[in-house]
Amino acid sequence: MFDPVIAPSGTLLGLLQRGRGDGTLHALTAPRAEALAALDHCVLRDPRHDWQVENRSLYYARLYLDLNGELDEIERHLFDAEDILDDCESRTGLALAVLGHLASYGRRDALALLRRYAAVGSNWAWALDELALRDDDAGLRALAAPVLARFPADPDGEAALAAAVRDAFEPRPWRLWADDSRESVARRVRAAQEAGSFDRWQRQMRPSGPRPGWSVGAVFEWAQQGVERGAALHVPAARCLTAVAGPEDRPEIVEAARHGSDGARCTALRYLADGNDPDALDLVESAVADGSAAVVEAAVDAFERMRSVAAVDRARGWAHRPDALGAAAGRVLACRGGTQDRDLVLAALREAVRGEGPDAPTLWTLVDGTGRLGIACAAPVLRHVYRETASSHLRQRAARALAATDPSFPAGFAVECLWDCEETTREIAARHAETGDARVVDQLRRLAADPAEEAEVQTAVRSRIGPDMPAV
Repeated sequence: MFDPVIAPSGTLLGLLQRGRGDGTLHALTAPRAEALAALDHCVLRDPRHDWQVENRSLYYARLYLDLNGELDEIERHLFDAEDILDDCESRTGLALAVLGHLASYGRRDALALLRRYAAVGSNWAWALDELALRDDDAGLRALAAPVLARFPADPDGEAALAAAVRDAFEPRPWRLWADDSRESVARRVRAAQEAGSFDRWQRQMRPSGPRPGWSVGAVFEWAQQGVERGAALHVPAARCLTAVAGPEDRPEIVEAARHGSDGARCTALRYLADGNDPDALDLVESAVADGSAAVVEAAVDAFERMRSVAAVDRARGWAHRPDALGAAAGRVLACRGGTQDRDLVLAALREAVRGEGPDAPTLWTLVDGTGRLGIACAAPVLRHVYRETASSHLRQRAARALAATDPSFPAGFAVECLWDCEETTREIAARHAETGDARVVDQLRRLAADPAEEAEVQTAVRSRIGPDMPAV
């Protein structure tokens, strides 16, 4: 899947793509046709950089409700001819998830679309999972025939059916069908359930990888075989070394960290760093200086995992380096540094934004560290990250850091955070937003009464709702 094109943050489309609370607030005051067009654009062209992690579906579903939006564009998207040609679940997953939330809010048109798509669409399994949470038994039983018809009654078809049953996220439809009054349906599903359970048991029993009886050299060879296949095995290989290596093997492991093959070197660095070996920091520095790209990455990762006082001290000396190790040093200080490291963490934060932009992966740790250390003068940079990042998870971290560093947060960004797409961001807002704003009180009460809202958010809301709260 290609990275989505994100509109500027000052536009309605850009706000909705980011899942910001201001997107909802602007959409509710914009011309309805314009707001619905931007909303449809987001749902049909998933704007998330990581669609498996970031939330948008409840956010968009609530806006469809507020705008009383029609579902014609979603219907056209789901049943377009492209659905046959492109069966990647990311093409339709967001639209199906939005329909699922709308169905839970009582939108019968959304429920009907999910049923139709589960019967004929390429991403039928996702639609079935949505229906498993919202549809009644009769609606699910009616889908047994079209779903089972996808699997031919031959060995390959039965194997595919068993895999579908085994991998189903929501088992409710399959359990209903296993007890179906139609014997032909019930027999096939029960057989598939049994085959799936047996396959899962076989995979759990099937041995793979090294065992404690292996030698240190054998573990290094296994790790190198992974490199040659394009698979990074140094992390499990390092865990295996913990089981097979003794004190007498340390010279061999240190030598591998200095001059071994890429697989052996990555494995040895990880093992020595995890054990806080006295030579680990020097070996990490050497690996960054003369190692391959894979070795450099493994060395940096190993260093960032170290928890020792020596590692933090070394990070203070490395923080000014203009390379991957310098960036890692900034993150180590953000996670484990003290108040004396505030200037170094702030410098790392500013450099990351200036050099890599508001979506740089390194910002996740640096933003957290800025909040942990209470670096008040970082608030302008954090506000910039909050506004501009396309990642709703990074914005959530920026909101948490702002709550700890920016006195203007309760009357500012905390208000719009109540409408944010991420539940953790809404929870932060519920704990901090000033209730002098009538919109805040109204939204807090709405979140408290919404059965689709997360329990953590509602707990935070209830901690704010009391007899002293202004009436709406």
